[in-house]
Amino acid sequence: MEHEYEEQLQEPVSPIGQYFNSSSLCLYIIAVLEFEVAIDDLQVFALLKDIFLPISRGFSSIMVQDKNEEKRWKKVDVNLKDHVKTPIFPKGKSLEFYDKYFHDYLSTISIEQLPQGKPLWEIHIINYPTKKSLGTIIFKLHHALGDGYSLMGALLSCLQRADDPSLPLSFPILKPSKLEPSNKSIWTKFSCTMSSIFNTASDFGWSVLKSSIIDDDKTPIRSGDDGADFQPISISSIAFSIDHIKDIKSKLGVTMNDVVTGIVFYGTRLYMQEMDSKSKTSNSTALVLLNTRNIEGYQSIDDMLNTKKSKGLWGNKITFLHVPIPKLNETKILNPLDFIHDTHNIISRKKQSLAVALTGTLLEIEGKFRGQAAVAKHIRRTITKSSAVVTNLVGPVQQMSLANHPVKGLYFTLAGGPEDTYHLSTLALFGSRERKWVERKLLNTHRLTFFP
Repeated sequence: MEHEYEEQLQEPVSPIGQYFNSSSLCLYIIAVLEFEVAIDDLQVFALLKDIFLPISRGFSSIMVQDKNEEKRWKKVDVNLKDHVKTPIFPKGKSLEFYDKYFHDYLSTISIEQLPQGKPLWEIHIINYPTKKSLGTIIFKLHHALGDGYSLMGALLSCLQRADDPSLPLSFPILKPSKLEPSNKSIWTKFSCTMSSIFNTASDFGWSVLKSSIIDDDKTPIRSGDDGADFQPISISSIAFSIDHIKDIKSKLGVTMNDVVTGIVFYGTRLYMQEMDSKSKTSNSTALVLLNTRNIEGYQSIDDMLNTKKSKGLWGNKITFLHVPIPKLNETKILNPLDFIHDTHNIISRKKQSLAVALTGTLLEIEGKFRGQAAVAKHIRRTITKSSAVVTNLVGPVQQMSLANHPVKGLYFTLAGGPEDTYHLSTLALFGSRERKWVERKLLNTHRLTFFP
């Protein structure tokens, strides 16, 4: 019997997976799939059994401790009915009613914890129309199962192209950065090396201080209160024109990430100033989560799970970087492009630093000497001392569909974290009050200057 029990225990839970499912942290990834058509005829159970569950053993496993008190994944039988929720809303109501009811429901399930005795995921099927869709599916996946790259890759592998389901989804090709000339002078090389050393020491030292003793200022986006894990949250999305973003990118000579991050930071500062004029010069920091995989674009699920071929792409392969949110002045308010350029300069300087690698090494050392619980507390403390958490992922080029049901939109966010502020994805997720304000301010007031 003991041998059979050991056989059921799969691979050990990764250190980051243990951090994200501890007494200090319990993080979830929420993904919302919006459909152009009604989904009441969607064969969800068949799709889950045939496509979703085989993607990863984690989807049919629970986290347990072995006899050496090491956390491992244990294979269990999955009762799909325990994981698929189909809520009943009042009938015969308006779109406005269903829109509010949906967002209230999304807020409620985001702060509820999943039972540890079952595989750590849920799917919620909303068979009611909202202003944005005729049907919605909400995926709630525990962060211990994998990071955004893994879990969103798993979700995207379940989808097909709407125009031709026989063809795989394709993603934008990332162009390599311009190669710097190899005939640099010795002085130039020395200067670049010294600059990198200085930036590394400065950024790493600042990161350590930010994770231990230095708090961001209290502002409209950071109250500094404890217990935010259990407070209701509001999840909303804003969509910006990719053509407008490309125009800004070309005009300023920066990257797409620079533009998107600048837009998010600019909208955040405008909101902060509107709520409290003093906060436009406050010290506010964004905690940017970074993918540490040395790859470009998504890999197939087979490649992710093929340890020999992909060197273990599945799982939690992330680290974090502290990025100060640029401060506002009258010039930057009138010309948002200056603000985006400042954001570009900050990110460019961070790229010349090895602080991210040192931060990862520091967490590994702390885990070996102080244990996983201490690292989880370290990460929690780091999040609570910052004002925002920022992530981004690349989406497919073509319109998506699920079993011939065209998808209208897809967005994601983090939930369950201790931050009392924002979590911002590439789609710029804000709370509902802040979203309406930023939407009005950015898309209307600054349309001519912000989108050249």
